[in-house]
Amino acid sequence: MQLDFTTVTRALEVDLILALQAENHRDNVDPGVAAVDGFTTVRHDPDVLAAMNRAYPSAIALSEGRLAGYCLMMAQEFQDQVPVLRPMFTLLHSLSWQGEALAANPRWFVMGQVCVAREFRGMGVFDGLYHQLRKVYAPQFDFTVTEVSQRNQRSLRAHRRVGFQTLHVYPDPDTGEIWEVVIWDWRQRSSGDGT
Repeated sequence: MQLDFTTVTRALEVDLILALQAENHRDNVDPGVAAVDGFTTVRHDPDVLAAMNRAYPSAIALSEGRLAGYCLMMAQEFQDQVPVLRPMFTLLHSLSWQGEALAANPRWFVMGQVCVAREFRGMGVFDGLYHQLRKVYAPQFDFTVTEVSQRNQRSLRAHRRVGFQTLHVYPDPDTGEIWEVVIWDWRQRSSGDGT
């Protein structure tokens, strides 16, 4: 099966992302399946997602016209466009990485969500998406940051495999959910970076 790693170039691809996101949203996935296969947490507004991809196209994997997966690029300038993520950005701006305050460094972005279609799991799509994101954005950015629910063990393992390190762990005060803020520093070489 041929997989092509690229970035969003058409409105149709944004629609495909939204459909895959909805299919894998935690509200639509059986808890047993979610524990094994993972889930998405945020639902993006179509207009905001389209604007994000016009400014900074997200990484996608395509196979014979089908979306195998996506990895969203969310620049800091979009932090107020997704209300549910505002607390995360507030937290990120209070953190430091290797002695440097994130708030003082404009050369990072949030990986807004990653998802692999069920029929393409276990085929290297996750790693390929992240390496595509790095290939495209490493010249402009020092690192990418995201957060993963500790309940989503599949996702945490996959992020660590690619090269992410834990920056911060915290409980959501409203839900009690434990989140790990993870960072992939592109200025460093790691065993999982594929370079």
